[in-house]
Amino acid sequence: MSLAAPPTVDHGVSRRSTPRNGELARTLRAARERLSTRGHAAPRFSRELLFQHAAALKAAAFILPVPVMVTGFGMSVYLGPLHAALWTVVALGCYLALVATARKFSAGPVPAEGVDRWRGLFLTGHAMTGLCWAYLAALDPGPSPQFGIFQFTVLFVVVASTAMISFTLQFVVPLTFALTGLFLCVGAIAEPDPAHIAMTGILIAAVAFFSLVSEILRRSALRGFVHQAEKDELIAELETARVISDQARLRAEEANLAKSRFLATMSHELRTPLNAILGFSEVMEGEMLGPLGTETYKDYVRDIHSSGQHLLGLINEILDLSRIEAGRFALNEEAIELIAVAKECLATIRIRAEAKGLSVRADFERDLPALWADERAARQIILNLLSNAVKFTPRGGEIVLSIGWTAGAGQYVSVKDNGPGIPEAEIPIVLSSFGQGSIAMKSAEQGTGLGLPIVQALVKLHNGEFKLRSRLREGTEAIAVFPQSRVLEVMPAIDDPNWIG
Repeated sequence: MSLAAPPTVDHGVSRRSTPRNGELARTLRAARERLSTRGHAAPRFSRELLFQHAAALKAAAFILPVPVMVTGFGMSVYLGPLHAALWTVVALGCYLALVATARKFSAGPVPAEGVDRWRGLFLTGHAMTGLCWAYLAALDPGPSPQFGIFQFTVLFVVVASTAMISFTLQFVVPLTFALTGLFLCVGAIAEPDPAHIAMTGILIAAVAFFSLVSEILRRSALRGFVHQAEKDELIAELETARVISDQARLRAEEANLAKSRFLATMSHELRTPLNAILGFSEVMEGEMLGPLGTETYKDYVRDIHSSGQHLLGLINEILDLSRIEAGRFALNEEAIELIAVAKECLATIRIRAEAKGLSVRADFERDLPALWADERAARQIILNLLSNAVKFTPRGGEIVLSIGWTAGAGQYVSVKDNGPGIPEAEIPIVLSSFGQGSIAMKSAEQGTGLGLPIVQALVKLHNGEFKLRSRLREGTEAIAVFPQSRVLEVMPAIDDPNWIG
C-alpha cells in the first residue's frame, strides 16, 4: 500500500511524519480510486474475480452437460441421431475444455501479469461454446413449429444459466451469444413468421437483459472485494497505529521512570552537601566559634543560609514528586483529624502571611469525623496550597482555608484567595510538572512549579479528586476532595449495663 509520505522505521514498525488520521483517510480514498473506477478492477481484484469464476465453473461441472444432453436428445428427434451425436460431442468437448481451464487456473498461484492471459482463455472457451449454440440457432425449423419452440426454450435457459454461473467474467454473455443473436436475426428476416419474429425478439432481449444482470452482479462482487480489502487495510492501519501507540507509551513510561529515578538520585545526592552548607552557615551566623568581625559577612552568611533553605525546599519538592511518579511513595495511613492538621499548617504559614500583610481566615465545619489518610501527605497538601496562596496573593489580600463535608459524604480542603487569578488556558500548565503560569512568573516568588502537581498526586493516591478554579482578577480556589470511603464513621455509644467492655 503506497502512501504519500515516505515511512521511517522505528523498532520494526512503520511510522509516518504526517498525522495518522489524515494519512489513513487519504490512504482509503486512494484505495477506492485505485481499486474501483467506473467498474474496472485492479489486477488483484481481477484475479479474485477470475478465481470466483473458476470456482463457479468447477461447481457447475456436473450441471453444464445437462442442457447439452437435453439439446442433443431433441436434435436427434427432429434432425436425426447422427447430426445430434456430432453436435453433442463437440458441445461437450467445449464445456470440458472450459472446466479443465478452470481447474488448471485454480491449481497454482497466478501472477498479476498473467491475469489478462487467463481472462482471454476463459473468454475464448465461452466463445467456443457460443459457436455451438449459434449453430443451434442457425438451424431452420422447417415445417415443424415444435422445433422452433424447442430452440427458443433451450437458448433462453442457456443464456440465463451462463449469466448466473459466469457473471464474474466481464462481457461473457454478449461475447458468447453475439453470433447466436446474429443468426436469429438473419433467420427472422429470411422467414418473417410472426411467431418466429416474436421468439427471436424475446431471445435477443434476453441476451441484453442477462448481460445487464451479469454486469450488475459482477460489479456487486467487485464492490464486495473492494470493501473487504478496505476493511483489511483499515485493520492493518489500526493495528499498526496500536503497536506504535503501545511502543510510544512504553518509551514514555520508561523515560518518565528514568527521569524520576535520576531526579530522586540527584536530589538525594544534592541534599548531603547542602545540609553541610546549612549547618556551617548556621554556626557562622550564630558566631559559635567566634565573631566574624564585619557586619557585611553576617549579611552574606544570612543570604547563604536563606538561599540554602530555599534550595533545600526545591530539592525536597523534586524528591517528593519523583518518588510519587516512580511509585515509591507509600502511604502511612491512620485515623487523622483533618482540622487538627490544618490548624498546625495555619500556625506554620501565618508568620509568612503576616509579613506580607495578608489576612488568613479559617472556616471549619464542626464535629467532622476522623479521616483514614496519611497525616504527612495531608499536611503537605494543606501546606502547599497555603504556600501557593501566600505566594500569589498581593499585599493586603485575604486567604480562606475551609474544611467540611462534600455532597457525596466525603471531606474537602479548600484554599481560596483573592489574588490575580489564572487564565483558563493556563490551568493545565500549572497542574503539570514544572509548569508555571504567566502571571505567576511575573508576580510571585520563584519556584519549581511542583507544588500543585504534588498536591494532585497525593490526593490521587488517596483516591480523591483535586480541582482548581480560577478567574482573572478575581482569585483562585484549590479544592482537595477525599472520598466518602476514607471517612471513618462515628459509632454510637452502647447503653447496656450488662455489656462488659
